[in-house]
Amino acid sequence: MMRPDLDIIQHWIAPGSRVLDLGCGDGSLLEYLKKNKQISETGLEIDERNIQGCLSRGVNVIQQDLNKSLKNFSDKSFDTVLLTQTLQAVNYPDVLIDEILRIGHNCIVTFPNFGNWRSRWYLFWKGRMPVSNFMPYQWYNTPNIHFCTVRDFDELCRERNIKVITRTVVDHKHQGNWYIKLWPNLLGETAIYHISR
Repeated sequence: MMRPDLDIIQHWIAPGSRVLDLGCGDGSLLEYLKKNKQISETGLEIDERNIQGCLSRGVNVIQQDLNKSLKNFSDKSFDTVLLTQTLQAVNYPDVLIDEILRIGHNCIVTFPNFGNWRSRWYLFWKGRMPVSNFMPYQWYNTPNIHFCTVRDFDELCRERNIKVITRTVVDHKHQGNWYIKLWPNLLGETAIYHISR
């Protein structure tokens, strides 16, 4: 079964397009897109077990650290660049956003919204960093090094003149509704952006 945020974004990817997935995990999304949308796929991954998963699925994968640079890719060499649930775990997210917009004609970025009410409530009442299904790590072993909110990402887009094609913000059940649209920073748990220059 596909992760719910990936099910949402797969609708934004054109059939037959060239797709680069940064931090592609075991390649399940690229495998799905290859079978159902006939894309030309490339995944970037650092974890050896995930690379083996990609290879077993028949997904083209390159072992590469996203913190080191993406200079090995030329401008506009992909139709869509994916960065799903990875932005918050890289050293320089703003630099990476600039790079993916250089490489791709359009980009899809998803990240956990650390400004949602559940996180605020947990921190207020317990005085500790939240641990939940949404954020299942302790403060000392979390891969998340940059805690971004919907409002933070909106501001980055404004500052960098990034065009937001579509923004979807969903709750813990990956559902969107009118009140999340009204208060995305407070009520949304996962932010899903389709962006371009």
